[in-house]
Amino acid sequence: MSTHNYKFTTNLSKALLVAACSLGFAVSANAAPATNSASIAKSSPVFLGDGGNYPFSEAVRVGDTLYMSGQIGFKDGKLVKGGIKAEAKQALDNIHATLLKYGYQKSDIVKCMAMLTDMDDFDDFNKVYKAELAKPYPVRSAFGVAELAAGASVEVECIAAK
Repeated sequence: MSTHNYKFTTNLSKALLVAACSLGFAVSANAAPATNSASIAKSSPVFLGDGGNYPFSEAVRVGDTLYMSGQIGFKDGKLVKGGIKAEAKQALDNIHATLLKYGYQKSDIVKCMAMLTDMDDFDDFNKVYKAELAKPYPVRSAFGVAELAAGASVEVECIAAK
């Protein structure tokens, strides 16, 4: 092969390689992602209920997940009497009512957060929590806080998923 033919063949090979790569990049840049769109379907949040006089929703559903606002031991517009156990029971009853209202049940709860104004009440809170929920228990966080709305001793916030 002559030097001239070798240079021509080498340059032509390089040009074809560059063209092929460029075409490949152009095609892949414009192609739809290779995923199952049914499994990645995004769901817009649906805001449910309202906080009455307060600026929050009762719950927000995103797909099959229900995010609930925190509940205190309110019944008939007043904080129940009887201390931490009565308040914890009522807060969990309120959560249960919210779950049922939107088509969920206690067994759908996957996460809870408990806020207590006195961490000395933690054991009493746990007794009520264990009586109201069943194994396997949802994951949970508990925090000691300085104060809660309406003078409550406990507030519980949960997330449920189907």
